[in-house]
Amino acid sequence: MAARHEEIAEALREAIDRGEYRVGGPLPTETELSARYSVSRGTVRQAVAALTAEGRIGSRQGARRVVLGSRRSQSFAELRSFAQWARAMGRTATGEVIQQFRRAATVEDAERLLVQPGEEVLQVLRVRGLDGESVLLERNVYAQWMADAVERLPADCESVVQALYDDIGMIFAYGEHVIDAVAAGAEDARLLAIRRGSPLLRIRRVTTTPAGRPIEWSDDRYVSGTVSFAVANSIGSNPLARQAGQA
Repeated sequence: MAARHEEIAEALREAIDRGEYRVGGPLPTETELSARYSVSRGTVRQAVAALTAEGRIGSRQGARRVVLGSRRSQSFAELRSFAQWARAMGRTATGEVIQQFRRAATVEDAERLLVQPGEEVLQVLRVRGLDGESVLLERNVYAQWMADAVERLPADCESVVQALYDDIGMIFAYGEHVIDAVAAGAEDARLLAIRRGSPLLRIRRVTTTPAGRPIEWSDDRYVSGTVSFAVANSIGSNPLARQAGQA
């Protein structure tokens, strides 16, 4: 028989999955959850700690806990970081900044980030690993108002999303994605230790705050076979979810 805190953790997972607690929104207080489930606050803390470890909720000192993600697959109606997704799948994520610099926004940057051409933006190139193997290149362009916080992150930051939430309370809530396939160029091949011309799954996305303000836009390139994306269609919705790929 499951311990009481495990039962409560599972009930909270299901509530998040149903949308009862929305991404970017607050979780009920410990007092409210204690009353709802007729348990002590210590039991609630154990349940909440499990969801925090999974990357489903975030906690900052002196602030209400907020929902960061739901299912183990990553719904594109919400965003969980690469590291949080990997952790939920029982895998280990790594990251390393290869290049980072400020520059003037291009026309494409301006359109995606809703800034003026020529306005300062921050460009970052990261290599992400899964269980010790390089599987993803992230080329991110951050709006100027996010640049200082991103530059404070360590080069080997495991989860940028979690780190920015911990630092400044930033929630990466929604994303618009374009998915296609490209051949690895010289730089991609070198950084991912694959042959030039190898197929890569490319995800271009714009990520926003819960209020819809653009935070970043990104060109992510996954090594073939490392992840796949599943689409579940219904009359009312058309969610797209990231899943572990088969080699």
